[in-house]
Amino acid sequence: MPARPSVLFVTDLAYQARGRRYCDEDIFLTSRLRDEFDIALCHPLDAAALMDAFAAVVVRNSGPVLHYQAAYEAFRKQATARGTRVYNPLTGRGDMAGKQYLLDLTAAGYPVIPTIDRPQDLGSLPESGEYAVKPKAGADSIGLTFVPPERLGGLAYGDILVQPRIDFRYEVSFYFVDDSFQYALYAPDPDRRWVLEPYEPTDADLAFAHRFIDWNTLDHGIQRVDACRDRDGELLLVELEDLNPYLSLDLLSDRTRHGFVAAMTTSLHRFLDAPGG
Repeated sequence: MPARPSVLFVTDLAYQARGRRYCDEDIFLTSRLRDEFDIALCHPLDAAALMDAFAAVVVRNSGPVLHYQAAYEAFRKQATARGTRVYNPLTGRGDMAGKQYLLDLTAAGYPVIPTIDRPQDLGSLPESGEYAVKPKAGADSIGLTFVPPERLGGLAYGDILVQPRIDFRYEVSFYFVDDSFQYALYAPDPDRRWVLEPYEPTDADLAFAHRFIDWNTLDHGIQRVDACRDRDGELLLVELEDLNPYLSLDLLSDRTRHGFVAAMTTSLHRFLDAPGG
């Protein structure tokens, strides 16, 4: 019998997230993946030291890398140098690489919340009663503040992003394995971001989400496209999560949850079988 692939599953089971229990999701996911893979769980701070013994490293609910930035950069550097298979691959252009993608997508005319990082570009932002200011290295709303228009000129530009504060109807997230759509969830109440319900996307919704999946060019992995529906009914990208997106698997029907696990299992096998392994 051929050996089962070995996977180092990176997760912070003790991470406390507002409105979500990360540990439950990864305990469930590894319990199902264990049907076809030999799996060991480790904290993100231990990944670099352990990864050589495994066929692949799967980065899941590891928490914001902002809390261990130096260790994360060292992990990326060592994994790249050793040719370690990391899932999601480290070539992602979304949140995995910081917030530069919001600037790039704005400049390219994609349907994204307009984003600037230089005072000379303030005139390109639409008028708003308030503006969101967030650190380029932020995550989980860490460091997010809102300021009135008259304070924009006095901000310390360089490591921040500025966006108009959007008056939106609701937020919606689209979940993908590789380039295949799996399910969508939305928060009907804008003040309760993580009180989510199933969402049935239209063809136009899926076309919107697929534009960003295509732009990211990841052949393998799990991605979450976060968007908001503005008062005119248009979707705007909020974030492209391609490092360790929380999946809210506990909110899914048994059938949808089973389908996601099956899709991830197939994706992991294909990832391990791809050239270069």
